[in-house]
Amino acid sequence: MTKRRSRGFTLIELLVAITIVAVASATVAVSLRNTGGADLEREALHLASVLETARAEARAASLDVRWQTDQGQFRFTGLPLDLVQRLKLNRTWLGEEPGVNVEGPRENNGSVRLGPEPIIGAQRIVLTRGDAHIALVTDGLRPFTLDRGNAQ
Repeated sequence: MTKRRSRGFTLIELLVAITIVAVASATVAVSLRNTGGADLEREALHLASVLETARAEARAASLDVRWQTDQGQFRFTGLPLDLVQRLKLNRTWLGEEPGVNVEGPRENNGSVRLGPEPIIGAQRIVLTRGDAHIALVTDGLRPFTLDRGNAQ
């Protein structure tokens, strides 16, 4: 019997090697993608839900409620402390504190007025982290929504 000496890889071996390289490349590409925008969007969605909760409480109890940032966290003034603690409204940011720019009526001094009136006036809160920008906007009647395209 003569033995054949193999001189290379079989087609199956090449396909397995290419598949392993493709899976490894896809895994690296997914893990290295820029998550700054996604993190900021998650932060904005969280803030929108907290603002709407406080806004509903302000209207229900006829309270002058305001939101503002304060040393790495945000807080509400005008709500009873027990309600704020129960609803966990005064919170830190989910991640690194974003830059916050509040655009709205000048008398708010950088705070966002949430009640007691059902119509609060147009408000715009721009969150910035690195090169990513996202804005939370309301026309004063509708809930806060994300504006991904026009954040300045």
